[in-house]
Amino acid sequence: MPPLERYHLFISHAWRYDADYYRLVNLLEKAPRFEWRNYSVPQHDPLETKTDRELEYALHRQIRPVNAVLIISGMYVNYREWIQYEIDVALHYDKPIIGINPRGAERIPKEVRSVADVMVGWNTASILAAIRKYAL
Repeated sequence: MPPLERYHLFISHAWRYDADYYRLVNLLEKAPRFEWRNYSVPQHDPLETKTDRELEYALHRQIRPVNAVLIISGMYVNYREWIQYEIDVALHYDKPIIGINPRGAERIPKEVRSVADVMVGWNTASILAAIRKYAL
């Protein structure tokens, strides 16, 4: 059997609203026959920056090497400024953007929908299929 492809992923999220982020990380970690490296910036492992300018530069360093950026669309409305910045960085580096609709979400922000290469529901098969299709 050939070795598994390892996907390098950045998951856009906000620390104050990180339950969905950790749910998604857990989903990816438990997915059978799926290898990945997390380039996100979780609260327990923050970037060492003191200014917004330093954070912007650090986000470029985090996003530049990834195969895809995953955006949990439900976070966008409340954390628009930084999530939009992450979207802009992903677009700058021509990274595929995979939008994920949280369970029960009825409205998807047009700012996410309009830039996403694909929008998927919150289920393992859809998320993995999108990563495998768009991330390499």
